[in-house]
Amino acid sequence: MPLDGITVLEVGVFMAGPYATMQLADLGAEVLKVENPTGGDPVRQAGPFVDGTSSPFARLNRNKKSVALDLKSPDGRAAFRRLADRADVLVENLRPGAMRGLRLDYETLRQTNPRLIYASASGWGQDGPLATLPGLDIMAQARSGLMSITGEAGGGPAKVGVPVCDLVCGLYVALAVTAALRERDRSGEGQYIDVSLLESGVSLAVWEAGKYFATGEVGGPLGTAHQSQAPYQAVRCADGWLTVGAITPKTWLGLCEVLGLQALVDDERFNDAYRRKENVAELIPLIEDVTSMRTVTELVAALNRAEVPCAPISDYGEVFTADALTKRGFLWDSTDGVRQLGSPMRLSRTPTQRNAAGPALGADTRAALLAVGYTNEEIDELVGGQS
Repeated sequence: MPLDGITVLEVGVFMAGPYATMQLADLGAEVLKVENPTGGDPVRQAGPFVDGTSSPFARLNRNKKSVALDLKSPDGRAAFRRLADRADVLVENLRPGAMRGLRLDYETLRQTNPRLIYASASGWGQDGPLATLPGLDIMAQARSGLMSITGEAGGGPAKVGVPVCDLVCGLYVALAVTAALRERDRSGEGQYIDVSLLESGVSLAVWEAGKYFATGEVGGPLGTAHQSQAPYQAVRCADGWLTVGAITPKTWLGLCEVLGLQALVDDERFNDAYRRKENVAELIPLIEDVTSMRTVTELVAALNRAEVPCAPISDYGEVFTADALTKRGFLWDSTDGVRQLGSPMRLSRTPTQRNAAGPALGADTRAALLAVGYTNEEIDELVGGQS
């Protein structure tokens, strides 16, 4: 495994931190998820439940181990520090200042483990005017501008359907950690990583930044349409919707031929993708006059033959049973029988780990503490004092 031998401590709840460490666990790191003995990660209480276990938790925390420690107690903090002294990485997504208040911050822990890579995920970053405010994904989507361009023009505010700021923040944390591990191979030193949901969301605004910094124009919601090229959006069919992206000369010609709209090829309004975007209000009705009379299946087949990019809009019932995923082995069953989403990272020699679903609360406390020098008697005393 790429991260064999790397030990990661996670003090994470909900999404960003746990999603980051899930990536590291998939790559072979040993992830010790440190949870409060009373209740643990709040996602454990999120339904639906299967045999009493949270279905979302079982997937978000796969390939991890659970260590139950009360970090508000001196003994729990002492145990955590002993784990941190032997860890390579610590990932936390508590509110800024919380770990410092527990004396478990980077500056404290690096005194006894200078090789520690310490990553903090938060809503707004560890400093700045918003740092002390609570920051959830929907707030980050709002402040980052993502909600201002999501949805239909003239409609109410809409967020991206998944917690995209949380998830992208988690991916950036995982990427930064792997980069810091590589740098540590050269320097022998750890470092501190600060990733925010806000900046993660803003980092996605590549097209919007290109427009604003070039022209001063502020983008708005476009539904499914592209910011600068056309046709690149969903179009209505007789039995549903189809997405199409005919923005190159070849694919635009192919689309016109499939739809019998060859006259549009020489129409000055639609000479190139930029002009087609300028005149998209005239273009799409012409396209939908044809597509609305044909089925999605029929059009997908015809456009695929013409090598025009297109796809139907699938719901998740279709996605989770799709041949495109099942035949590539993307979906898999953990050792305890929980169906899992695969990792998009496909490494030819060192494939990602596929072991157990999210662990039971505290299932690995004893093994983890024995590994850092606790005796069984000391563990019994610590665990008993936490219950």
